[in-house]
Amino acid sequence: MYNSMKNIFAVVILMSLIACTTSKSTISNNVNLSNYEYASVINNDTYHIPAELMEYEIQLFDAVGNSNLQLVNDARIYELSRSDQEKLLLVKYGVNVQSEETIVTVNFIDYFTGRPVASCRGAYSSLGVGGAAHDVKEAIKRVAKQISDTFQKQ
Repeated sequence: MYNSMKNIFAVVILMSLIACTTSKSTISNNVNLSNYEYASVINNDTYHIPAELMEYEIQLFDAVGNSNLQLVNDARIYELSRSDQEKLLLVKYGVNVQSEETIVTVNFIDYFTGRPVASCRGAYSSLGVGGAAHDVKEAIKRVAKQISDTFQKQ
């Protein structure tokens, strides 16, 4: 009896920890995302993946590229026409690895106004079992799904 109660308690604790690890997207109320056609991932000293996680940057670019947004190199933004620049989103991302969970956030910002229009969050936790590399990979998969759902191909 004691062991079964102990197991039930452990399952409840595990489920509550996993429930805290949620992936979601937040979209501005005043924005029509279908107006955007281009995205440029900002990759500078402020917005970058730590060197030890650099291998996952490919997955982040793929996640944006698999949406209905066409990727534009940030050095080539000025080559776009003004009307194309009006359809451009800047993409900033961050990775937060902690022992409890790993969170990957991808933010989409209107190029002209600087206004954030969407934020996609992927979170994952193996509760330390899978290791940080596994958790980052899974969090990126989840944020990729959020991006795909938010910017669905039509």
